[in-house]
Parts: sequence; structure tokens; C-alpha cells
Amino acid sequence: MKIEELRKKNINELVKDLEERKSLVRELMFEVAVKQAKNHRDLRNAKKDVARILTIISEKKESKVKNVK
Repeated sequence: MKIEELRKKNINELVKDLEERKSLVRELMFEVAVKQAKNHRDLRNAKKDVARILTIISEKKESKVKNVK
């Protein structure tokens, strides 16, 4: 996922995407562990997507707090 796409989404959509990506990471970790994964880079990319989503969520929450003050 691109960062620009994530910034356009609201927090609820981001949380939904986060849950999907976390489950994907879990599945990929299992596949890599039992050597069924054909491409281990998918795991790395999924982890990076999780990190991006968490970053955007925290940025949005932080900006809401600043706007309230």
C-alpha cells in the first residue's frame, strides 16, 4: 500500500486494514516457518504495511488532539 492511499482513509478504515494486514502477517509467518511460502518478501512487505498503517493512525489521532486544544 502506498502512504498516499492510507492518508486518504479515515481511522475506522485504517483499523480494518490493520486487522487484515495483521492476520496476513500471521499467516505468512506460519508459511515461512513450515517452508511453504514461495516468496518470503511478502512477509516483509506486510509488516511494513502494518507499520505504515499504525503510523498514519497515530498521526491522525495526534492531529485531532492538537485541533481540540
